[in-house]
Amino acid sequence: MSNGYLTTHVLDIYNGTPGKGIKGSIFIIEKENKKKIKDFELNNDGRAESPILEKNEFKIGKYELVFYCGEYFKKYTNLKEPYFIDDVIIKFGINNENQHYHVPLLVSPWSYSTYRGS
Repeated sequence: MSNGYLTTHVLDIYNGTPGKGIKGSIFIIEKENKKKIKDFELNNDGRAESPILEKNEFKIGKYELVFYCGEYFKKYTNLKEPYFIDDVIIKFGINNENQHYHVPLLVSPWSYSTYRGS
């Protein structure tokens, strides 16, 4: 069993607040097949209530995090569909199942940025 885990934190830089209520999904990519592991929703601090992946789910491999930001920003803007930034898709790899992987997201209706955090 691994000791590593995956977390995230989303900041809404349009409103200057945590990404409260942003919905997301995590997928594993295996031999070009994408399999959903789970859905999640961010709390008042823009974080998932618990690690997105841990224990048996947290393993070496390729992953995809999807944040449904267009749906979130619909509450704050009058932008017309299709949105410039809609679903933010972050593909990344886990190569050590005993480390903490943190994937922060800074997002607005017009841009986003991510990195491997701590």
